[in-house]
Amino acid sequence: MEVLLATFSALFSVVNPFGATPLFVALTEDLDQAHRNEQALKSCVYMIAILIIFFFAGTFILQFFGIRLEDIRIAGGILIVRSAFQLLSPGSHKGKIIDKEVKQEGMEKDDISFTPMAMPMLSGPGSIALTIGMFDKAKGYTEYIYIILAIVLVAFASYLILRSAIRLNKFLGKGGMAALSRMMGFIILSIGISMILNGLLPLAQKYILH
Repeated sequence: MEVLLATFSALFSVVNPFGATPLFVALTEDLDQAHRNEQALKSCVYMIAILIIFFFAGTFILQFFGIRLEDIRIAGGILIVRSAFQLLSPGSHKGKIIDKEVKQEGMEKDDISFTPMAMPMLSGPGSIALTIGMFDKAKGYTEYIYIILAIVLVAFASYLILRSAIRLNKFLGKGGMAALSRMMGFIILSIGISMILNGLLPLAQKYILH
């Protein structure tokens, strides 16, 4: 249960579905509620598939390219810290920052569930790096099951948030969304720093202390 709660809290913070709501609202403003809910559901199903694939295959992908797990932790931690600073900066109520080209592509598509919603908005580089790191820390099949369950629960929570995105934005307003973004940013910053330290310490022990 501790693994489930720890995984859920860390992954939910990095996925940060609240940060994806402004873009989701913008891309689905011409859809009725039923179609908007369908796009939200498909986005979260794709997110589950992406994170589970990287959870199991990530280590083998790293080995194929000769990348150490410590390297991915440091790189992922840096990306997460960068995302945290974006959330802590003014204008954070506008949600996660996304390339203009990707946003424009989403505006022109009928189905925005895989791109840009599932990737990179929900399952971006930070959440993928965090998921890969979890595989190495897990101890046995029981913890694998808890981690997969946590991914599914994060996706379910993200679905509820996305399908309520319009009401949520109206209820919280710009001030509420900015305050929520800063709270999430602080948590994400802590997770990013922890990932960087978890990558640096083994390298320091290997090359400096020995």
